[in-house]
Amino acid sequence: MSDESSPEDGDEIVENLNDETPMVDENGETMEVGVEEILDPLEEALLRAEKAEKEIAYKEAETQNVRKRMMAEKSELIQYGGMGIARKMLAILSDVDRALSTLDEEDQSPVAQGIRLMRNKMWHELSGEGMTAIEAKGKQFDPAKMEAITTIPASESFPSGSVVDVLEAGYMYKQRVLIAARVVVASD
Repeated sequence: MSDESSPEDGDEIVENLNDETPMVDENGETMEVGVEEILDPLEEALLRAEKAEKEIAYKEAETQNVRKRMMAEKSELIQYGGMGIARKMLAILSDVDRALSTLDEEDQSPVAQGIRLMRNKMWHELSGEGMTAIEAKGKQFDPAKMEAITTIPASESFPSGSVVDVLEAGYMYKQRVLIAARVVVASD
């Protein structure tokens, strides 16, 4: 029997077993073929086919998982891709706020009005993109959005765990904390 066999060879072997006709090899000699000699290669072929099917199913599932992960990453990139520029703009906004803090609130000079206008325009544009300020003063301390810089003793007006003062404003970009608020917290 040759090593290279085709499906037709298997059909011939099965037919020969059924009709009791002796099989002949390429030299013309009669071959004794038992059922075990036929079933062992068939079982082996079935096991290989089953293993290949499992591997194909595994690879298809893996491909689907990669696609889902890529879609999620793409969606997140689209949603939060502006965080870098937002952080840079907040640094500029912070500088503008410091400049405003040096001015008298009653100052109506063109320079003071220009700085206020520029600050309001910047904040309007940032908030339009999903930026919000973290409300902290008088609220309960939230470690996910705030960073406690120091504590002071609790009082009637500020119970333990509440934010007494905001040292540096914090900001959210859509649903994520962009900059944590740096606060003073009342503690027992």
